[in-house]
This record gives sequence, C-alpha cells and structure tokens, in this order.
Amino acid sequence: MAKPIRAKRGGTKRFFGWSALAGIVSAAVFLAVAELLALLFARGGSPLLAVGSFVIDIVPQPFKEFAIATFGEYDKIALLVGLGLAVLIASAIAGVLELVRPPLGAVALGIAGVLSVAAVVTRAGATAVSWIPSVAGAIAGAALIIVLGRMLRAWRTDSARASDAASGTADSPASGVARRRFLLIGGIAAAGAVVVGIGSRVAGATTSSIAAIRRGLNLPAPQSTVTVPAGAELDIEGISPLYTPNADFYRVDTALTVPSIDPETWRLTVVGMVDTPLELTFDDLVGMGLDEYSVTLTCVSNEVGGDLVGTAKWWGVPIRDVLRAAGPAAGADMVLSRSVDGYTASTPLESLTNDGLDAILAVAMNGEPLPLEHGFPVRMVVPGLYGYVSATKWLTELKVTTFADDEAYWTPRGYSAEAPIKMSSRIDTPRPGNPVAAGRVPIAGVAWAQTVGIDRVEVSIDDGDWQVANLSTAVGVDTWVQWYVDWDATPGTHYVTVRAVNAAGETQTQERAPIAPDGSSGWQRTLVTVT
Repeated sequence: MAKPIRAKRGGTKRFFGWSALAGIVSAAVFLAVAELLALLFARGGSPLLAVGSFVIDIVPQPFKEFAIATFGEYDKIALLVGLGLAVLIASAIAGVLELVRPPLGAVALGIAGVLSVAAVVTRAGATAVSWIPSVAGAIAGAALIIVLGRMLRAWRTDSARASDAASGTADSPASGVARRRFLLIGGIAAAGAVVVGIGSRVAGATTSSIAAIRRGLNLPAPQSTVTVPAGAELDIEGISPLYTPNADFYRVDTALTVPSIDPETWRLTVVGMVDTPLELTFDDLVGMGLDEYSVTLTCVSNEVGGDLVGTAKWWGVPIRDVLRAAGPAAGADMVLSRSVDGYTASTPLESLTNDGLDAILAVAMNGEPLPLEHGFPVRMVVPGLYGYVSATKWLTELKVTTFADDEAYWTPRGYSAEAPIKMSSRIDTPRPGNPVAAGRVPIAGVAWAQTVGIDRVEVSIDDGDWQVANLSTAVGVDTWVQWYVDWDATPGTHYVTVRAVNAAGETQTQERAPIAPDGSSGWQRTLVTVT
C-alpha cells in the first residue's frame, strides 16, 4: 500500500506567504463585489463605509479627540487607512487558516459578511435591499478562498511528493501545473477586484449629479444683508481673515462620506411635541425669504488657541419662524435635530425661538450654496452654542421634545447635553516656531464672546502688566473681532499671553478645562523667539 504524502512542516511554512496573498485577494473580491452591487442596487450598502461609520459611532471619546487633534479634517481618511490595514491583516490570517485548517478561512470571511450586514442594516437610511451587497460579497470571497486554498494544498502536496522522490528539485511537472493554476486564478481575481472595486467607487462618485445641481442652483438674493463697518478687518499679515473662505473652513462631523442630497427631493419634517406637524420642501423654505447673517462657529473639540473655529456670512431662514408655524407644546424644552446620516443634536428650544437670537436654517455660505461637506442643501447655524448641539448638517428633521425624554448623539459619549460657547481669544501671529526679527512687531489675533460681544482684549508679555489691545470694529455680537498690539521685541525668547473681556464685564477664565464635557477654557500662552 502506498504511503500517504504529507506536507512537511517546513513545506507548509513555505506556502504561508502564498496563502496570505490568497486571503487578501479573496477579501478584495469580497469588497469589490459588494461595492459593485451597492452602486447598482443599494448606495448605502457599502460594507467598508458602513463598518467605518460604526467605528466612528462606538469609538471612545478620548480616541475621537486624539484623532481630531492629530489628523484634523483628515481624520476620516486616517480611519479608512486604519480599516484598510486591519482588513489586510485579517484577510491574510484567513488565507493562512484556509491552508492549514480548512474551511476556517472561508468561515472567517463569512463572519466578516455577517458583521458587515449588521453594520449596514443598522445605519440610518438602510433599505430592504441594503444587506445584499455584503452577503453577495461574502459569498464570492468565501468561494474564492476555498478554491485558492485547494489549489495551494495541491501545489504543496505535489511539491512534497517531488521532494520525497528525491528529484533534486522543489517542483515537479504536477506541482508546476498547480502553481500556474493558482497564480492564474489568483491574478485574474486580483485584477478584477481592483478594476471592479475602484471603478465602482469612482462611478459612485462621478454618477452623482449633486455637485452639478449645487453649481447650477440659483438662490434668491437675501432680503437683508450684513453691513460690514469700516475698520472691521485689520490689515496685518498672519491674522485670520474676518470671514473664513469656504475652502478653509474647518470640518468636523461623523459622516465618513459626504451625503448627496438633491434639493428637489429634500424634505424637512417638524414633529414631536407640536400642534401642527410640518413637512417643508426646499422651495418652501427658500420661499419664506432669505436673510444674511454673520456668525462665528466653534467646534467643541477646539483646544485653547486651536483653529476649529471660523466665521462666515450665512443666508437662511430663522428657525423660530418654522417652529412658530408648528406650534411647540407646553413643556417642551429641546429640539432634537437629525441629519440624513442619522446624527442628532440637542438644542435648547429657547435658543431656537428667542427673537433676539438669530438661529437659522442656512442654505448658503459666503454668498454661494452650502458646500456639500458643509451641509448642502440645508444645515443649522445657531450663535452661542458649540456645533455638536446646534450646527446639524444635511438636516432632515426637527423633533420638538424634552431633555428628559431624548438625548443626542454625543450626550452618551461623555459630552453635555447643553453647551454654550465659552469666551475665548487666540494669538494668530507671531506663531510658535516662526522666529521674528527684533524691532516693532504686531501681536495679533481674534477673540469671540457670542451673543454678548467683546469689550476688550488684553495682552501680557513675559508675565508683565496687561496691555489693552486695539480692536477691530465689531460686525456684531455673534462675530469674532480682530485685535492687535504693537510690541518692541527684543532678542531672546518671550512668553505672550492673551485674554478677553466681554461686554458684560466678565473676564475670560484662566482656569484650564479639557474639551469634554462642554468645551476647553484657559488663556493662550505662547512662546515667541526673537532674533
């Protein structure tokens, strides 16, 4: 009776690299098939994006703050790269398992498919067919890893047989055939996955006409415009402009991909504790009449001296007018705003109905329709509140409710349900790491105390007496002001500290506070080198 051929331990290790590659190719086919079917049948069915969004939802607050502080507006890209590396490692392990313990590799891809389905169907906007891309992708990937695993085992067995026969070569004609089959099938699958996967992603982006619709959108001119007084913007190199260009405006949100919403199909519903539930179209909203507002927005993730703050001219409709038409019921104290991607924010009802506060449904930013990444076609802009409780992008619902009955996205993640913006001031120039020449040097920056206004800004050099800075002319209490002091700089290193005082006579607190739960605080103190 012939002795059975068994792969030697060293022979199996020789094939670990090939088996890892087989797992990676199989995972690529999984994702490519899923992306293609998501493009054709279920735009929200991409497993990679769904899992990425799920990760964003569950990531602990300290990691979220680290990502924003480290990567800024590129935090989503960093997440996708991290997910890609995790998929790469996991799929390589699955390939090795399929070689040494079949069908564990196929089982691993099946589990990945189940997790992907769970992530997809629990996303906002999931449809009855959203699960299909993940299931079909998992089946395709599992089938391929089984086929490639069998080919590898045949190759390994033939090589072992040739070695046992002392042929003097690691390969035999049979093992050469098995190798060529593996390389042929694996190469075709890999090339197909790259073409189909990348093509589906590109097609998904290019077939969307929302960008073109936005460019062609003609909004009616606002009924009233912001008057920018003389002296509102200082001519000092390095200072932040009075109005932040759209391309430079900070972006922090939970959307892994920017939602594409056609204004023609957009609807805003007003529900909950109201006398008359409403549904507004984009034309209904714009038809109420637009006005222009000058408002500074601040992210709660903005550190002392940080750049997650910006100012724009917004065109919009007062939210109080919409809520007045719905008629909030007695006892309501909060509006839960909802984005098309499921994100929610909790805004005090009083902030949205106060006649003295210009909380708006914005449709334009700095004279053009909202950029896609900043909430097109409609977002909220509420002065005096951090964005996570007020500035919902891609708005689709306003639910009048109570803080006792509902909580928003960030509340269970360690942030306060209510978060007024803290008075702050920032040094824009000179910047740390950029030495300046001795002589007359302007120290300049911006300061904001929304809904109250800035009375003065004070600067201290090397912990000396406070000097009152020169202020730009304020546009309004909801817009930051610029400031500067002329400094006779002497060679060496110096510490510059800034603080603000608001129109109510309150001085910006020196006490340091972290971002969570309701925004950072403290005076900015920066080191300046003079040469």
